[in-house]
Order: sequence, then C-alpha cells, then structure tokens
Amino acid sequence: MKRDLKHYLLILLKGTGMGAADVVPGVSGGTIAFITGIYEELIHSIKSIDLEAIKLFFTGKWRSFWKHINGNFLLSVFAGIFIAVVSLARILEHLLETQPVLIWSFFFGLILVSSVVVARRVKKWNYEKVVAIISGVAIAFYITSVTPAETTEAAWFIILSGILASCAMILPGISGSFILLLLGKYAFALNAVNEVDIVALLLLGTGAVIGLLSLSRLLSWLFRKYHDGTVAVLAGFMIGSLNKIWPWKETVQIIVVDGMEKPLVEKNVLPAFTDADDRLLPALLMMLLGIGLILLFEVVMKRKEVD
Repeated sequence: MKRDLKHYLLILLKGTGMGAADVVPGVSGGTIAFITGIYEELIHSIKSIDLEAIKLFFTGKWRSFWKHINGNFLLSVFAGIFIAVVSLARILEHLLETQPVLIWSFFFGLILVSSVVVARRVKKWNYEKVVAIISGVAIAFYITSVTPAETTEAAWFIILSGILASCAMILPGISGSFILLLLGKYAFALNAVNEVDIVALLLLGTGAVIGLLSLSRLLSWLFRKYHDGTVAVLAGFMIGSLNKIWPWKETVQIIVVDGMEKPLVEKNVLPAFTDADDRLLPALLMMLLGIGLILLFEVVMKRKEVD
C-alpha cells in the first residue's frame, strides 16, 4: 500500500499513543496499537527483521533492506514511541501522582470499550472462540493480581526480564512496565535509565530485542493460522487487565524509587459515594471521555473504509 507523508504522520501519532501507554505500569502500548488499527502490520513488520534482512543490509542493498522490513512504517511507529517517552513520561507521571483517580478512569473507559471493539473483529464466534476469550481474561487477571517478587540481579535474569517486558509491551492488555514491577525490576530499570548504567541497559535491551523478534514471529504465525482465536485471546487480555486499571485502589505495600514512595501492591475498592474527595462525577466523565474517543475513532475509521 502506497502512503504519503500525511499517512506516516498519522502512524507517528499512533506510535506516540503507544509510547504514552507504555510508560504507565498497567497500560499496554499493544492495546493502543490494536485500537488504532496498526497492530497486525506492526507484528508482521517486526517479524520481517530476519536473516534475509541482515543479508540485504550487509551486502549494501539498503533500499531493498528498508522495503523488506517496512522501514518507513517502523520508523514512524518507533519515532512516535520515542517522542512520547521523552516528552510525555514526566507529564503522565505527575498526573498519576496528583490525579490518579481521574487518569485511571480515563484509561478504564478507553480499554473497556476497546475490548468490545477488538472482540467484534472476530468474524465468527463459536465454542472455541469463547474459551479463547475466557482464557485471555483469566491469564491477564492472574498476572495483574500477582504480588511483585524480590529477584536476583544476575545477568541472565536481567535479560529474561527484558524479554518478558518487551513481549508484554506488544501484547494488548499486559503492560511491559508492570511485568518489570512483578519481576522486581521496575526500580532497577528506572535506575539504569536515570544513571545511564550502560551494562544494565545493554542487558535489558538485548532481552527486549530477543523478545520482540521471537514473539512477533509467533504472533504473525497465529494471526495467519488462527486469526479469530488469536484476536479473541487478545481481547480477553484487555478485559482481564481492567483489574489493574480500576481507578479506586487502596495501597497495601509501597516501594521506594529514586527516594520517593510508590504503590507496589494495591487492592481494588469501591468509591466512597459520600466522600467528595473521590470526585466520582469527574471520574465518570473521564471514563465517558475515554469511551467517546474510541467510538469517535471507530466512526472515522469506518468512513475512511467507505471512501
């Protein structure tokens, strides 16, 4: 498909949305990719970075290499992710600290309706698809309920953490940063970035590359062979992740990151309907905003398909 500059700028914006989601422990960039309609192309493009691509690159056939890996698309997506991480991370972190209920309410509405939109992409529902979506819900719910652990800082485990975090990053409903939190390596990764710990960053980066390349091949094969079942499982991941994104929480255990206390283990609670501090109405409005954005996006996408 031939694309012009406007199309690539739109893809860059979608990548920015992915990056913004990835910096929040609990929200997946893969979810945003799925919502915005670039998920399958992203998986297939990452998968195309193979031995043939390496051969083309090292034999100087760079134009063929770039076309083989869908380079313009990947560059637009990852440029967007980078822009979001360096520009929006601090803003999102500040909002999560000062307005957590409102921000989580927005994400809750966003992902709630997105799971329905994704589930509608299953062309034909049957017993197997129902089992698939229930399995996805159960897996994501379990992962988001596990208590974070204290783990080793051996090189092999840092690489493994990078592999699992990058896999989660492109799976809708499962957050890469939350996986690092579960593995006891969220503070470690933040410290590696802040202190520019080259060794730690190389180990995490090596794991991330291995995870992305291996999972993209698996997902590409699953989409090709079992498209509807795969979509059903991924929709289930999104529904199950709502356990983590529920806006009203009570902190059970904290973690100290860069000298600041942050929630480590939380449990979901109902809002105190009589407590004005919960700002229930603004939270509900933020949920509706998240829902409205996805529905608006769906309408726009359908009009483009008609055109």
